[in-house]
Amino acid sequence: MKKSTLLIILAFFSIYVIWGSTYLFNKIAVAEIPPFLLGSMRFTSAGILIMIIAKAMKKTLKITRSQFLNSTIAGFLFLVYGNGVFVWALRYVDSGFAALLASTQPLFVLFLMRLIDGKKMQRKSIIGVGLGVLGMYLLVSQQEVSNTEGSILGIFMIFSCVLSWSYGSVFVSKADLPKNFFVSTGYQMLIAGFLLFVASLVFGETWNPPTNWTFKTQISMVLLIIFGGIVAFTAFNYLLKSVSTEKVATSAYVNPVIALFLGWYFLDEELTTQSIVASIILLTGVYFITSRKRIAKLKVTTKPQKI
Repeated sequence: MKKSTLLIILAFFSIYVIWGSTYLFNKIAVAEIPPFLLGSMRFTSAGILIMIIAKAMKKTLKITRSQFLNSTIAGFLFLVYGNGVFVWALRYVDSGFAALLASTQPLFVLFLMRLIDGKKMQRKSIIGVGLGVLGMYLLVSQQEVSNTEGSILGIFMIFSCVLSWSYGSVFVSKADLPKNFFVSTGYQMLIAGFLLFVASLVFGETWNPPTNWTFKTQISMVLLIIFGGIVAFTAFNYLLKSVSTEKVATSAYVNPVIALFLGWYFLDEELTTQSIVASIILLTGVYFITSRKRIAKLKVTTKPQKI
């Protein structure tokens, strides 16, 4: 087997399984760590490690004022709101269910492209939107979901996070950012880590040192920083340069399946028949959207809560 083929296989494993598992690890961690503090510690640590690696690879860390401003906007849309608030919402919504809601991101991107760029929808896109809306309705209309305390608020906030991540995807595709994706990611994570630190102070979150965390929370945080943040995101960018964007975008409908299974197996999260039917319809819709020929022209980050 060629080295490049092996790397592609390992990279797909990363964006499928590792990113799919971050919902589980975030769900475990947020039970003990306040959400904004969790995000601040995670992204600051990952950002520092990425910058050290970039420097070791002799990549320039120089950044212009325009690039810094755009990195701040991207970091806020992706990591502060798109991820930080998403993790907060996991206190009220099961991890697998949240992953299914997040899989609607290509649908949101499609609408934003229509509004911002005036691009017409292809037939596959229209079918995908219809299936996506039907799938979302079946998911959120379940009595088991609506009767859970705080679930409606959690669902609403998750959709707002998906919208934030989707707009960030469109913004980044046109923004002036550091040319090296590794350096660009590092700046976004460091900026987001600082902003989430400020948010943690503003909202008066209780600070709990790592030595007081349970072992499973400590392990979850390490996995989120190293594998969810650095390994999987690097694999994602590697695949964008190695295979077609359509193939990379398949993570949008593989991640929820992984998250659903892990949430059911490790956290005893309920998996109803309606959720299974809704997920099949929803993910089929996502497939129709991500299989459009025109998607290759837009560099879209397919998953907000997976970094």
